[in-house]
Amino acid sequence: MELLTDQTIDQRLESLLAQLSLEEKVRLLTGRDFWTTWPVEKIGLRRMLFSDGPTGVRGEVWDERQPSMNFPSATAISSSWDPAMADRLGAASAVEARRKGVDVVLGPTINLHRSPLGGRHFEAFSEDPVLTAELAAAYVAGVQRNGVGATPKHYVANDSETDRFTVDVKVGDRALRELYLLAFEKAIVDSKAWLVMSAYNSVNGATATENVLLESPLNTEWGFDGVVISDWTAVRSVESAKHSQDLVMPGPDGPWGSALVLAVKCGTVSEAAVDRKVLRILQLAARVGALEGFEPVAAEPVDREDPVAFAREASVAGTVMVKNDGVLPLAPGSVTSVAVIGHNARHARTQGGGSATVVPERIVTPLDGIREAFGPENVSYNVGAVVQEGIAELPLEQLTNPVTGGPGLRVRFFASTGKELFAEDRRSTALVWFGGDAPIAESSMVQFHTHYTPEETGTIRLGFSTVGHGRIFVDGVLAHEASIEATGTDLGAAFLAPPSASVSLAVTAGVPLEVTVELDLAGRSGALGNALAVTIGLEADNTDPEELINDAVEAAKAAHVAVVVVGTNSRVESEGYDRTTLELPGLQDRLVHAVAAANPRTVVVVNSGSPVLLPWRDEVAATLIGYFGGQEFGTALADILTGAAEPGGRLPTTWPATQEDVPVINTTPDANGELAYTEGIHIGYRAWLKAGTEPAYEFGHGLGYTDWTLDAAKAPGADTSAITVPGAVVPLTVTLSNTGTRRGKQVVQVYAERPGSVVDRPVRWLVASAPVWAEPGETLTAAIDVPTRLLAYWDNGWTYEPGGYRLRIGTSVSDLPLETVLTLTDATQTDSNQDGAA
Repeated sequence: MELLTDQTIDQRLESLLAQLSLEEKVRLLTGRDFWTTWPVEKIGLRRMLFSDGPTGVRGEVWDERQPSMNFPSATAISSSWDPAMADRLGAASAVEARRKGVDVVLGPTINLHRSPLGGRHFEAFSEDPVLTAELAAAYVAGVQRNGVGATPKHYVANDSETDRFTVDVKVGDRALRELYLLAFEKAIVDSKAWLVMSAYNSVNGATATENVLLESPLNTEWGFDGVVISDWTAVRSVESAKHSQDLVMPGPDGPWGSALVLAVKCGTVSEAAVDRKVLRILQLAARVGALEGFEPVAAEPVDREDPVAFAREASVAGTVMVKNDGVLPLAPGSVTSVAVIGHNARHARTQGGGSATVVPERIVTPLDGIREAFGPENVSYNVGAVVQEGIAELPLEQLTNPVTGGPGLRVRFFASTGKELFAEDRRSTALVWFGGDAPIAESSMVQFHTHYTPEETGTIRLGFSTVGHGRIFVDGVLAHEASIEATGTDLGAAFLAPPSASVSLAVTAGVPLEVTVELDLAGRSGALGNALAVTIGLEADNTDPEELINDAVEAAKAAHVAVVVVGTNSRVESEGYDRTTLELPGLQDRLVHAVAAANPRTVVVVNSGSPVLLPWRDEVAATLIGYFGGQEFGTALADILTGAAEPGGRLPTTWPATQEDVPVINTTPDANGELAYTEGIHIGYRAWLKAGTEPAYEFGHGLGYTDWTLDAAKAPGADTSAITVPGAVVPLTVTLSNTGTRRGKQVVQVYAERPGSVVDRPVRWLVASAPVWAEPGETLTAAIDVPTRLLAYWDNGWTYEPGGYRLRIGTSVSDLPLETVLTLTDATQTDSNQDGAA
């Protein structure tokens, strides 16, 4: 195929555009269905398939029979402080996408951790815009190098979930530019993202899909030439077609369609605006190989690695050890017994709730990993405290499909006449239909049928979780009937985390029950009318919580070391709602207090996607923050516990000691639907420093298994000629030494301070960082580029204040033993373009 120049490509795309009628062009601007775009055979355009995918790519269907890799959460990836790790995640995600026929991955999520209560923070990187920007740009580069489109989201200031469809974020120009837009900029300017997703919320009075920010800075300053795709159902009117919003999802219905055709014919929307949108969609199709006659960016993935091995390595790299009194690492030969305690040790959270969810083929839990590392005969297990809320799916090994005789269940969809419309055999009782072949909209009822064999004699609570009316039959007899209504107004939360109903049943170990659940589907409508989510299973047994804690304490007393895994669940951290408390759910804090008192060699593993309170942190021997560690969470944890690998993470977000200490916490709009970012440029560690309050663990903190010294730092400008601004990059050199006895990792962090500034500044702010590795006894010099753009402030352009800037260098925002002064002279310029973008 001939090598096409950019000019030739543009000309050929224009020629294809000319072949389309107005109606055909407008049809291309709304999705064909939930996940795909319209094909146009006469111009050689096939459909394009989109998929959720910040840390895994689900594909067109949400189906356990088509499993996906479950990589560690974005907070784990960001804790590596390693753009190379984010790049590898992007490349691995693109390989997964190509395997599933996906053209566009809907990620990365790069909104900032403004408040620790944000329910979706596990899916985003950090509270800092510079760290976020570096990681986001690397992820985008990795995805697109392998020929798949990446979609930075959600543009912009979509930093919490409460009333996310209607909230109007009031944010000043400086904070918007220096924080929230800065997080996106590098992925556009440097990595040339092929798409950007517009958000649900409004910004300063205009919805994100009808906001001038879609044009400037995105197009005019940053040179974005890709597709602005809406968050699902975010476009609400034809008015948005006048703005730089290109593609409405999902389809086939939406606010554009025939209304937009009419608006063009009436002259209220120009056809040139429609043409620009279509050309961008055609260009995206050319890039991903969906348009005949154009060479895709990569016909096959050019960068592959073993995804399971990568998931394990990424989990290790993102695990943060915030405390260690010397108990870790544990040499397996020296440990006679391990008491593993905690609900999350056996039922680990490997990912948060919501649209980012994928269905992995297998999960290695902490209990699995520890048993493998130390020998099952040396490991005991106690639940200690129940974390589960609502219904947990039934284990596949306890289910028999009554039709096939194999593991699983039969699902059947019926018309109102009783005629069976569709049937399929499934291997999970936690089921979601987004698209696919199931005729949900045409069905009156869906039936789930299986034989369930309990493992233990006793009482269970069998139930279902969904929105609607359902019935539970046991051995052919109606056992329970209930109607479940959604709580709150968020469609995503109502769909993916609905309430549950259950019934108490006496069961005998080994004696199967015939279980049939029927759900009425008639009358479903709205945006999710052709989608369905339901979980059939058991509610947790928490009838005697004190006994659970006492049993765990006795196990800890008898063990050489106790490993307690505490954490959250998908009801606590999920798309669709924010948290109301940073406390661990249930009685987990009481459990840790009790276990630590019983065994001084207590190691706590925190299995949450974002900060939680750790009131027992001074009582335990060691604390590891493993986040939602992906499907290899257990193997990675075992690697760290045994010393086969060291925890490589540093905190990308401040962890508070108490909720009352958090300086920026509000996520709830006022009575007018407005959420005011009154803190301005002071979020995260910046706000903590301004308040003068000490958190439990500061931004950038993390320990390893070796010791380091930071020896020297030098930057030109301290004693040499002036630095040219704007757009300059200052090469900083930092010399450091591994003074310990084993190979290790350190993250060198560079912060700027500007005493006596003419404008409000943070006490200090991150301007650069670099992960480094060294052998024992090795001294190395890290070369770290500091963009002077990050020293500027926004005042209708990037404004450079002349004078001295103190660069503080160290290993966290408060551990900064080195410093040098960078002097900017002749720095009164204002730079309003993208040169020198961070």
